[in-house]
Amino acid sequence: MISELGFNFVRLPLDYRLWIKDGDWNQINEAAFPEIDQAIEYGGKYGIHVCLNFHRAPGYTVARPPEARSLWTDPEAQKVCAAHWAYFARRYKGIPNERLSFDLMNEPGNVSPEAYRSVVQQLVEAIHREDPARLIIADGLQWGNRPCPELADLGIAQATRGYTPMNVSHYQASWIGHALEMTEPCWPMPKVSSVLKSPFKDDPAKNLCIEGSFREPATLRVTVHRVKAPCELLVKADGTPIFQQTWEDQGELTWDKPFEARIPAGTRTVELAVTSNWAILHTLGITPQTSGTAPAREYLFGPWENWKITSASLRFNPADPQPFQATESFDREWLKTEMIAPWKALEAQRVGILVGEFGVYNKTPHAVALAFLRDNLENWKEAGWGWALWNFRGSFGILDSERADVLYEDFQGHKLDRKMLNLLRSY
Repeated sequence: MISELGFNFVRLPLDYRLWIKDGDWNQINEAAFPEIDQAIEYGGKYGIHVCLNFHRAPGYTVARPPEARSLWTDPEAQKVCAAHWAYFARRYKGIPNERLSFDLMNEPGNVSPEAYRSVVQQLVEAIHREDPARLIIADGLQWGNRPCPELADLGIAQATRGYTPMNVSHYQASWIGHALEMTEPCWPMPKVSSVLKSPFKDDPAKNLCIEGSFREPATLRVTVHRVKAPCELLVKADGTPIFQQTWEDQGELTWDKPFEARIPAGTRTVELAVTSNWAILHTLGITPQTSGTAPAREYLFGPWENWKITSASLRFNPADPQPFQATESFDREWLKTEMIAPWKALEAQRVGILVGEFGVYNKTPHAVALAFLRDNLENWKEAGWGWALWNFRGSFGILDSERADVLYEDFQGHKLDRKMLNLLRSY
């Protein structure tokens, strides 16, 4: 089906626990490999490149539960992981790179470039001792989002991701913190950060201003996610304080509690600011007072935690289709600056680049998902990079994604998202 629909690449996420004997990671069970062998054979039969990835490697996974030992610091885990990759290299030696590649591990998280380099070098050497020509890929740092120039001299490719910002790509994904409480995304997205920060030395304050003509009184509801205390948060309406919250304990704490402030009629600017340290907002909602018996409606906005944004100003107009707007937007050009340019700099060091994963979860409105995907695909086409959608069949995919707002068509007993398929095929 993958071939019939016009694609030529699959990335197979693997879990090492499936090919060890009785939970002993030093014992590889050859009887567990026929399905992997068959997948590679299918790739050759149908003209599809197969990329094998240790999604759970000995000592590291981005998934739950975490590994008991750390690949980054434990020499035993490093030795075992290298031995597993060496086995794969021996088993599949002779299959050309046009058909097969190795992706060392999935989305290394909070690890230093130096520690990552040390582990990757060991794995590359183990593979190339068995199969000197094997094509190897290493995911970027920070869960695949940041290039790692420290690997540039190892003769391997690197893989980036296409999920930024996750407010769009992972809306209401249950495994993402706070995703179930995210406000419905749009794309392009107003360029406003959730970070409130007091001035520090030459670093200016970061406040959030909401501009609008509040003809009637309104209620502002704000959920504060994290705080660096001691901290005082002030809400002002045209310069007059209407709410104050103080955290006196020392250190960083997760708050996750909402507060409400009354916006007086006639207000033109509402400002949120902290007088010391910082606070990170999660969501804010504005409920204008209604006249008569009309029900009150809350308009929600979920700013994105981004420390690089220097200004934060929103315009609020409940009469607009998109009630919250900003002077600047997260859009294709922003993606090009943030997600393309740093990797192009790495590519200039003769490192091959591909997009190892991208996609949009099925709770994001379909039109928003397609707009977001199109901007990314345009950028990758311009950059000359290949890409792999997570996933083919499932909540991010083109088959059986269970979106509530898609008119599916039948494809060999599966529900096909024709609009998404046509978009992908056009790139």
